[in-house]
Amino acid sequence: MATLEAKVKSVLSGDTVILHSVNDPRKERTLSLAFVSAPRLKREGDEQFAFESRDFLRRLLVGKVVHFRVLYKIPTGANREYGVISLPNKTSLPELAVAEGWVKIRDDAGRKDDSEEAAATLEKLQVLEARAKADSKGVWQESGGRINSSFELSDPKKFVEDNKGKAVDAIVEKVLSGDRLIVRLLLSPTEHIQTMVLMAGIRAPSTKRTNPSDGKEQPAEPFGEEAQQFVEMRLLQRNIVVNVLGVSPNGQLVANVKHPVNGSIAPFLLKAGLARCTDHHSTLLGPEMGVLRQAEKTAKDSRQGLFQGHVAQKAGSGELEAVVGRIQSADTLFLRNKNGAERRINLSSVRQPKPSDPKQSPWGPEAKEFLRKKLIGKHVKFTIDGKRAATEGYDEREMATVTFQGKNVGLLLVENGMASVIRHRQEDTDRSPIYDDLLLAEQAAQEGQKGMWAPKPPAAKAYVDYSESLEKAKRQLTLLSRQRKVPAIVDFVKSGSRFTVLVPRENAKLTFVLSGIRAPRSARNPTDKAEPFGQEAHDFANKRCQQRDVEIDVEDCDKVGGFIGTLYVNRENFAKALLEEGLASVHAYSAEKSGNANELFAAEQKAKDARKGLWHDYDPTQEGEEEATSAGAETNGHNGDTVASRRKDYRDVVITHVDDTGKLKLQQIGTGTAALTELMNSFRNFHLNPSNNQPLPNPKAGDYVAAKFTADDEWYRARIRRNDREAKKAEVVYIDYGNSELLPWSRLRPLSQPQFSPQSKLKPQALDAQLSFLQLPTNPEYLADSVAFIAGESADRQLVANVDMVEKDGTLWVTLFDPKESKKEEQSLNAEVVSEGLAMVPRKLRSWERGAGELVERLKGREKEAKEERRGMWEYGDLTEDE
Repeated sequence: MATLEAKVKSVLSGDTVILHSVNDPRKERTLSLAFVSAPRLKREGDEQFAFESRDFLRRLLVGKVVHFRVLYKIPTGANREYGVISLPNKTSLPELAVAEGWVKIRDDAGRKDDSEEAAATLEKLQVLEARAKADSKGVWQESGGRINSSFELSDPKKFVEDNKGKAVDAIVEKVLSGDRLIVRLLLSPTEHIQTMVLMAGIRAPSTKRTNPSDGKEQPAEPFGEEAQQFVEMRLLQRNIVVNVLGVSPNGQLVANVKHPVNGSIAPFLLKAGLARCTDHHSTLLGPEMGVLRQAEKTAKDSRQGLFQGHVAQKAGSGELEAVVGRIQSADTLFLRNKNGAERRINLSSVRQPKPSDPKQSPWGPEAKEFLRKKLIGKHVKFTIDGKRAATEGYDEREMATVTFQGKNVGLLLVENGMASVIRHRQEDTDRSPIYDDLLLAEQAAQEGQKGMWAPKPPAAKAYVDYSESLEKAKRQLTLLSRQRKVPAIVDFVKSGSRFTVLVPRENAKLTFVLSGIRAPRSARNPTDKAEPFGQEAHDFANKRCQQRDVEIDVEDCDKVGGFIGTLYVNRENFAKALLEEGLASVHAYSAEKSGNANELFAAEQKAKDARKGLWHDYDPTQEGEEEATSAGAETNGHNGDTVASRRKDYRDVVITHVDDTGKLKLQQIGTGTAALTELMNSFRNFHLNPSNNQPLPNPKAGDYVAAKFTADDEWYRARIRRNDREAKKAEVVYIDYGNSELLPWSRLRPLSQPQFSPQSKLKPQALDAQLSFLQLPTNPEYLADSVAFIAGESADRQLVANVDMVEKDGTLWVTLFDPKESKKEEQSLNAEVVSEGLAMVPRKLRSWERGAGELVERLKGREKEAKEERRGMWEYGDLTEDE
């Protein structure tokens, strides 16, 4: 009888095996061992020693190539073949099985085959069986062999809890598909459970199956049969180790299935392209998921199996750098590159707290604020992971991984419970490269009840809009003007100098307007037209201020409830930054009022000198024309070309102060000065009295106070211009003399006495004034010389001022005369300044200055003489010639 060769696929019992062709695994045949029978494995309960009998044969044969001969067939329904098997090491069956006592000789042995060879074989077997019986081997043992084998796991969750982290020994009984096995868990020598196990981290295509409801056969998915065969060849009836990880929604065990030598089979299946990674098990597998993703990538790159038609995703443009310009929500950012171009990106695989979910939605503002605090204005790196095509109601979206200081921003949000992880469809390619880490972080945040996974929602922050009405604004003004540098957040940029700001500690929302400057208007809608450089100013403010943490000093409020003051970004006055860029001009009256005038004028001059923005065609010799014509027009009610007449209005004055820009403070002599002398005498006596030594408990900017002047230790009336609460110092302006200084609070007292009140008793005696017909030097050194000359010539002298013109804000334009020396109109202090080369006659005269043509000509004569003599600013020649 012919000897054939085959491979043992599996062992059904101690006497029956399934063989398949060595070259074609699909060709199978069942062979039972001749002359013998083994105890049976039954669902309702195994016969004694059935498992051990089968296990003896399984360990010996599974996966081995053997030779066999069929001796006879029994033509019952199964048409079973009976024969003998020999292994390469000459071991032969059934002899070995009888000798070890795991099978018994059949009662009817030899009837089917009565040849001499059969008789000789049977005789040999009988001798071996007698010996095994005598030695109590195998089934001939007196006790044991009772194994409790159940087919149901009563509580899968509890089983996972009890066995997590343990290695459970098992045998694969059946391979249903590439990712589903029936395994026999060997819990103890007498306790076995047979149950289905899903391989963690993968999803294999399904095999052919019959639908139980209608009996129809569903064909296998592509590569379903190949995946099943791949696992069958390697694991069927092999000893394996199972690490249980969790339970599927259907209550099946999810586990790592490991071959004792080659480890987990999942990566091998993935590399062959016979399965895909599944996200559902990411959190169960943790870092091991990375190994599976890599294996899947290998199959994709080499286009194996399921990935034959795979087109690799185009690699992104590599890592790019940008600055975060705006946070739209916790998953959408606007990034700005070096050239200022902005692009909107969505963070890959993460989603802000859902506005539609009542449990999550209260966390939306918190998550946005969390991201704003971390990222606004910061340098980040990003890579584009993919694009979402435009859909109904959504534009095309770029999905990106953003890192800040080496930390993935999406991961940071998820770890803190400020975002959830998107559950992607299998074919989504725009997922985060650290998707599995995100899923793990989400699980940890849920377990730690962080952020939106907390049982209680956050306290809702409701901001009150105090700019809604003037009445509301005034109420809040008293509170805010007392405080210096109040922390705030720019919520919205309305224009270059107008903002919506939030003041968290006051729960206040304000419209905030920059004092001391005027920025050109930007277009409010597509049909509106912007003023020149209005859009540039708006863009600059957006870039520097949008969503930034800032500080504000509130000074006043306007007629519509806007708060006026100074805004500091990174401790720098933002009005100054706008001026330096040439994107605003100084508004003299409010600049003086806020006390920042010198700083602001210097910033404006810097932009003028650099010909920036509004000053791109600036001509210093034409300076002053605009104000001149407009001032003339306002005074006379005519248009700017009309020459206004210069006033004749002589007043006796004393110059009390000349500031760094050459502006004057003067007192008019007369009833006012007499009243001031009288007031100052009683003021001094009042403060000499020890009982009036009351400290000022809470100085505020804008308050009138009594201040002790450092130079003479006398008390004078003053007003607080700036207040430094930390240093407990205030910058005061002496209202009757015009000079200012920084004093500790200890040198201040209340000015609440009605007999000294600047509002009801005697108004401030120092008036603002400027010298007519002069343009002082812009060079700081020559300007300082001019100021020193004017101060020196006017100190401690009673002068006569002709008030040539009064501005709307009360500033006087004056020509100063010394009554002892000035006999003619051209003999003035103004003329002396020109003669010394410390000022020039403006190239563009104000309209009332143009009316004094003769006087201007004489001043020009003095200027010419100063140039020729190389005095003052003319020491290096005429600087205006080449302009």
